[in-house]
Amino acid sequence: MVIGKGVQGQPLSDAEVKAILAEGLAKANLAGKRVLVIIPDSTRTAPLPLFFKLLYELIGKQVKQLDYLIALGTHMSMSDEAINRLVGNTPAQRKKKYKNVRIFNHEWQRAETLAKIGHISAEEISAISGGLMSQGVDVTINKLIFEYDQLLICGPVFPHEVVGFSGGNKYFFPGIAGPDVINMTHWIGALITIVAMIGVKHTPVRAVIDRAASFVTVPKLCVAFVVTGHDLAGVFVGSPEEAWAAAADVSAREHIIYVAKPYRLVVSVMPRMYDDLWTAAKGMYKMEPAIADGGEVIIYAPHLDEISYTHGKVIDKVGYHCRDFFVKQWDKYCKYPWGVLAHSTHLKGAGTYENGVERFRITVTLATKIPEARCRQVNLGYRDPASIKLDDFKGRESEGVLLVPKAGEMLYRLR
Repeated sequence: MVIGKGVQGQPLSDAEVKAILAEGLAKANLAGKRVLVIIPDSTRTAPLPLFFKLLYELIGKQVKQLDYLIALGTHMSMSDEAINRLVGNTPAQRKKKYKNVRIFNHEWQRAETLAKIGHISAEEISAISGGLMSQGVDVTINKLIFEYDQLLICGPVFPHEVVGFSGGNKYFFPGIAGPDVINMTHWIGALITIVAMIGVKHTPVRAVIDRAASFVTVPKLCVAFVVTGHDLAGVFVGSPEEAWAAAADVSAREHIIYVAKPYRLVVSVMPRMYDDLWTAAKGMYKMEPAIADGGEVIIYAPHLDEISYTHGKVIDKVGYHCRDFFVKQWDKYCKYPWGVLAHSTHLKGAGTYENGVERFRITVTLATKIPEARCRQVNLGYRDPASIKLDDFKGRESEGVLLVPKAGEMLYRLR
């Protein structure tokens, strides 16, 4: 049973959020238990300081241990300073008031931090993916979870390019998973394509993630919430599947903007929470369904100077391409991490690869600190960010031109 509430127009108050959490957590009977809360990193808009504070008020004194694990997937580890900002703490608070609360980064690349908990067979993967893939995968996860009596996912739900909607069991896979599951799920999503996946509630990738989560034997609970601006439009507590499903329905209402005609030019202004192109690529992901054939997306992020802090060297080798570029040359590219190949196709968007010639539906241009030579090297366009005046793009929707002041979370679709 899901405890929660979704609202329109009037955001949930802190008191309402606390009441929902109190009722939902009470059913879990957490007294005396060791609890691990799994949260997103700073690349998601989320009032984590509020949830950190409320969870401590509600269960901090009654549980045996209350710790946090940041579901980084393959994102860069967070420093102590960044973690303090994430959860709304000062260094003094962390040392005194919350001295018994530990916060860990997920370390996906260190095999010794992972444990195998199951295997999804090739037959299952083939059935789930509609025959797109027929390869089994070992399910590995951060073994820290086995030091606790209760796992509590706490994170937002948004339309998502790989899985349809983020949240729920996605905080396990890929959030705190090993590389095999991460690569498998991302490549299935790439084969299906963003336009067919993003903002769709039930997808093959969600099915794989839920199947992987079925191997997690530690009791699971989820606080799934929906953010609009900096307000909460919904908070739900229940199983990861049920709480996520309720939040996804609210996200579909709040986070998808339907437009009558496609845009020929979009300028996606990326917030500073996206500190490399790996994360700032959402400025393309969320726009692709609403871009006209032959259109252009400009990712405007003057603060951004790196393609990927984790995967940059691999991307420099393979570049950005459409899906069929890799599929039709699979023997050549299958040795690279499939998650990186998926990111490549997601950013570049739909296209064709015939007789050695690649053609794209959309032009993707970077207006960042990444040098022009590197942009061209990885098959992306370049604009000097200093040459762009954002005011020039305002109010031109009737011309097919759109300025998105905070891109990356709202999904644009044709009506």
